[in-house]
Amino acid sequence: MKKLAAATAALGLSLSAGAADPDHIHCNSCESWNAAQQPFKVVGNTYYVGTKELSAMLVTTPKGHVLLDGALPQSAAQIAANIKALGFRIEDVKYILNSHAHWDHAGGISKLQKASGATVLASESGARVMRAGTVEQDDPQYDAKEPVHFPKVANVRAVKDNEVIRIGDVAITALMTPGHTPGSTSWTWKACEAGKCYDVVYADSLTAVSMDDFRFTGGAGKPDITDSFRSTIARVGKLQCDVIVSTHPGFTDTLKKLAATTPSHNAFLGGGCAEYAASSLKRFEERIANERR
Repeated sequence: MKKLAAATAALGLSLSAGAADPDHIHCNSCESWNAAQQPFKVVGNTYYVGTKELSAMLVTTPKGHVLLDGALPQSAAQIAANIKALGFRIEDVKYILNSHAHWDHAGGISKLQKASGATVLASESGARVMRAGTVEQDDPQYDAKEPVHFPKVANVRAVKDNEVIRIGDVAITALMTPGHTPGSTSWTWKACEAGKCYDVVYADSLTAVSMDDFRFTGGAGKPDITDSFRSTIARVGKLQCDVIVSTHPGFTDTLKKLAATTPSHNAFLGGGCAEYAASSLKRFEERIANERR
């Protein structure tokens, strides 16, 4: 299982002693993940307001805005500043939606909620984790010896699969995509410009990353979740998908697409859900084969 341990460390899951401070989490990758990124328009009323390696999305309407994810606790100020740089106000954010309740995607939500007064929406599992400020035992990254805590989030409402959140003329749909965490959620909506509307997918992580003693194939009283994870990957691959942004922008080449976008060509258009699912399935099957060995 040495390869699994190496993969875990590479994704920044090895925390330093400073992780005891929930307002500023220290990890191998946190500094690079939290590097500054100028905000930018993706399509229509949809903007990227996250850090260089942790996504956060803003969907704007005349009736208020929706923010998706909050990155690390120390990312909150950058996300709020990015929203302001685009000409919008954090105080006008009415909802904050979460993909999954790990500290690198939910860590900044508490501060952003306090700044905006927004209602936070997440899956049932994700809502429990954010209220507690640490993951539960069924999470692949649960560490009984050194649990990681992030700022607790109040006023979290749980959403169900296919539930639609409406604000202004925008409808955002929650899609349960468990695997990376039990409560992983992807979100979809339509963004319109120049008389055309596009299906946007904010896709949650599809990586089988875990602590070294966790098996997606089950054992030691834990269920086998391989079929469930495969179903999640297949679901993402079949989505109506003109635009995809993943929770880590590198998974879907978000910044490469930004670099390729010109006034006459939007490189974000053209789908990508099937490709994201295919590459994720390949990595997942490699992980499962390694477990079975």
